[in-house]
Amino acid sequence: MISFPNAKVNLGLHITSKRKDGYHEIETCMVPIPLLDALEMIMDPKKTSFTSTGISIPGDEKDNLILKAYQLLKKDFPNLPHLNIHLHKNIPIGAGLGGGSADAAFALKLMNNLFDLLLDDFFLEEYAAQLGSDCAFFIENTPKIATGRGEVLEPIDLDMKGTHLVLINPGIHISTKEAYSGVTPTPSITNLREVLADRNRWKDELINDFEASIFPNHPEIAKIKKRLYEAGAFYAAMSGSGSSVFGLFTKSPERLEWPKDHFVFEHEMS
Repeated sequence: MISFPNAKVNLGLHITSKRKDGYHEIETCMVPIPLLDALEMIMDPKKTSFTSTGISIPGDEKDNLILKAYQLLKKDFPNLPHLNIHLHKNIPIGAGLGGGSADAAFALKLMNNLFDLLLDDFFLEEYAAQLGSDCAFFIENTPKIATGRGEVLEPIDLDMKGTHLVLINPGIHISTKEAYSGVTPTPSITNLREVLADRNRWKDELINDFEASIFPNHPEIAKIKKRLYEAGAFYAAMSGSGSSVFGLFTKSPERLEWPKDHFVFEHEMS
C-alpha cells in the first residue's frame, strides 16, 4: 500500500509564550501544498525494516518518525504484523515544510488502513501529537489555525483556488535552537482569523516571527522574499522556522531565475 505525504506552508507564525515544559506556544495557519514524498508499506513475515531513496535522511534509525509511529501503534495493538517500509524523500528536510511530520502522520493513516484498525481522525491525531508538534495537522490535512505547540487545531475556510504558489528552498539548514534563540515571545494583538479573511492585510499583518532573527543571520533568505515581492507576490514569507520561502500570486509570474542549488516548486492551488 502506498501514500503520498505532502508538505505545508505557514501563513503567519507568532510565538506567544514559552511553556514550563520547554516548548513554545504558537499561533499560525497551516496550509497543505502538493509537494510530495512517497511512502510504501508491505507486510513482512519476518521483521520490520525501513529503507529510503531520494534526499538522504540524517540521524539514527531509532529517531525515525515513521518507525516511531509504528512502535506507537504497536503498544496498543501488539499483534501488528511486521512491515517493510520504504520512503522516497522529495520534500526538503529541515526546511520549515513539515515533511518529516507529514511522513509520520501518513504512516499512521496508512497503517490504520492496512491493518483495518478503524481508528477515526480524532484518535489518529492523538497518536500524531505524540510524535511531533505539527504531526496532527496532516491527519485531516486541510487548512487549520494551529495553537498550543501546534497540535491544537481549528478548521478555517480558506479559499486558495487560483492562487499561484512559488516556493524556494536555498538549502540552508536552520536548527530549531537557532530559530527560537532569537525570538522574544509576545501575546497576540491581532485576531488571526480576521486577518486571514482579508488578503489586503496579509503582507503587513501575517508575520513570521522567526524572520526577524534569521534574516540578519542569513541575508540570502531575506533576498528570496524580496525577489518574490518584486515579482508581484501579494504575500511572501518564510515557512515555519525556515529556510524555505514562498510567494503567493494572483497569476503565474514571469519565470524567475534562481541559483542551481536552490530547490524550486511551483503550483496552481485548487
